[in-house]
Amino acid sequence: MYSALFNGIGFSWINSPAMTELEAITLDWLAKLIGLDEAFLSIRSDGTPNIGGGVIQGSASEAIIVAMISARKRATDHFISKNPDYTQQELDLFLSKLVAIGTNQTHSSLEKATMIISCKYKGGVTGYDGVLTRSILSDIVKECTDAGLIPFFVTGTFGTTAIGAIDDFNAIADICESNNMWFHLDAAYAGSCLICPEFRHLADGMNRSDSFNFNPHKWMLVNFDFSALWFKNSYYTKSALSIHRDYYKNSATESGLVQDYKDWQLPLGRRFRSLKLWLVLRTFGAEGIRNHIRNCTNLAQYLKSELEKSQKYQILYPVNFSLVVFCISKQSIASNFYPDIHDISAIPNLDDLCKNVNSELHKLILDENKIFITTTIVNGVSAIRVAVGAPLTSQSNIDNVLESMYRNTDLIFSRNLHDLLN
Repeated sequence: MYSALFNGIGFSWINSPAMTELEAITLDWLAKLIGLDEAFLSIRSDGTPNIGGGVIQGSASEAIIVAMISARKRATDHFISKNPDYTQQELDLFLSKLVAIGTNQTHSSLEKATMIISCKYKGGVTGYDGVLTRSILSDIVKECTDAGLIPFFVTGTFGTTAIGAIDDFNAIADICESNNMWFHLDAAYAGSCLICPEFRHLADGMNRSDSFNFNPHKWMLVNFDFSALWFKNSYYTKSALSIHRDYYKNSATESGLVQDYKDWQLPLGRRFRSLKLWLVLRTFGAEGIRNHIRNCTNLAQYLKSELEKSQKYQILYPVNFSLVVFCISKQSIASNFYPDIHDISAIPNLDDLCKNVNSELHKLILDENKIFITTTIVNGVSAIRVAVGAPLTSQSNIDNVLESMYRNTDLIFSRNLHDLLN
């Protein structure tokens, strides 16, 4: 509300120095809180300006577009330095070969970004764990280069949307450095937990990325919209997105001593979003935010342990954060509907039955209109996702989830098998 009260447009420092200065300061605070290196800060520890720094975007989808445009600028500069006598046709041919790399677990915003900036996209397929590994990325890069394409951008994810997987950041960084590719780290959901030091080992190698993004509006108590994006070298961003007109001229900008955030984003104007972060940090403090994150992860662990006790459910992926991905297990479905068959591999259409049973469980819970959960299909398994993130969520809320799960599972298990297969 306070942020909305200020009707500043903030695209240049001169429009509202407070908007620009508070953004740089609070994003430096936040970078330090989550363990980013000094290279990502606007101001170094000795008080001197840095080539890195942070900027507030509206969403992770905007952030990845800005990062990709920056990466394309760096790739283009590299091409020009290697080919000083290039022709426009040669440059156009080079740009037409650029390809960005992700996986089947990378957020859809990566592929959408390639559509927007008009470059190619290559998505690899991960193993069961959903992780982009060294071998998978190496194979994707080789496949692209063998096809005459030029990989220039790779997204690694800290906490994928569907299952909360964590990519191998050191492997990604090694391959990116060897192939002159930009490493963008998308931590949109799980990045908030890095405020707690005990989670940082999960993001080993994150400081080797070229750009890092997470959404405080997802899990860090900041109201939507607020997506924090940091660069190690903001030159490529500003060089790619800076447009000069007479009506933008002012002495502050021309001095070179201030930031104009219009050159760090897609729109021109911008709101006083840094005030939202400042208010959260001043209201809750670092420890208050850490307590919130730990409460959510503890409740997720409680949900996991209770589901495991029932022996009807299977936890499909590690519960590293506050996301629990599970399903009614194939074994319990087989035992209920085929009690006389002990070798479940001999049961016909069991995979279809499992998919239908779990889809029906999701439908029944949503029809009650008391709890909102989502589903995903990974590795052919229809799974249910429960994410804990609201500040007022308590164990009693998780008990309500469990009660609904148990009751509706029993209801499904009482049904006719023929109905569930059709």
